[in-house]
Amino acid sequence: MPKVGMEPIRRAEVINATLTCISQHGIDGMTLEKVADYADCSKGVVSYYFKNKDNLTVEAFKAFLAYYGQMIQADIEPTMTAQRMIDVTLKHILPPYPEAQEAKINVSQVDGTGPMHIPHIDQARLFVQFFSKAALDPKLQEVASKSYQADLQGIAKIFAYASKSGAGQLAEDDAQGAAYGLMAMVVGLSFFRVAGIAPPQGEDNRYIGEQYVQRLFQAHAK
Repeated sequence: MPKVGMEPIRRAEVINATLTCISQHGIDGMTLEKVADYADCSKGVVSYYFKNKDNLTVEAFKAFLAYYGQMIQADIEPTMTAQRMIDVTLKHILPPYPEAQEAKINVSQVDGTGPMHIPHIDQARLFVQFFSKAALDPKLQEVASKSYQADLQGIAKIFAYASKSGAGQLAEDDAQGAAYGLMAMVVGLSFFRVAGIAPPQGEDNRYIGEQYVQRLFQAHAK
């Protein structure tokens, strides 16, 4: 049995190892033995915390999706304008690239958000693996639904804040629709990245989302 006090660290190591394993081998190729190798622990430690592969897959998916919200919350400040908050949100849910590829997957807050990171190529692989499985797996569907509903509520609050800030940037009734449109665009742009479908201007399609946000605020400022 693991030492007392090691549980948060060990769980984080196993989750990071699971995401790394899925990125490299896919969900079908992920095994408790492989995860143990990536986590530098025994298979018994993995099964002690997560019981079986299905449970581990669900918990890894939760950690993957939670990563984005944690990074956004760490960067948003109360004094920011609504548009700046959306810019920060977009930076994390559709990050710019290229980037240093030697960085490892880390979705743990054990040491704070500073060391947290998922390389772009791993984000793309994990996105495909989890959502392709979620199409037929009710447990993964539930994880995705809860996470996206929370994201939609958070983004809608930012858009609603714009209407209350006195800037007249966005009608409060439009906040939910604006959030839904942004999230839908980000999911589509993420898939285009995975599929290698380049935008008209340059390699990084993040500017498409940025233009959507700019047009949205400009239209309601008039």
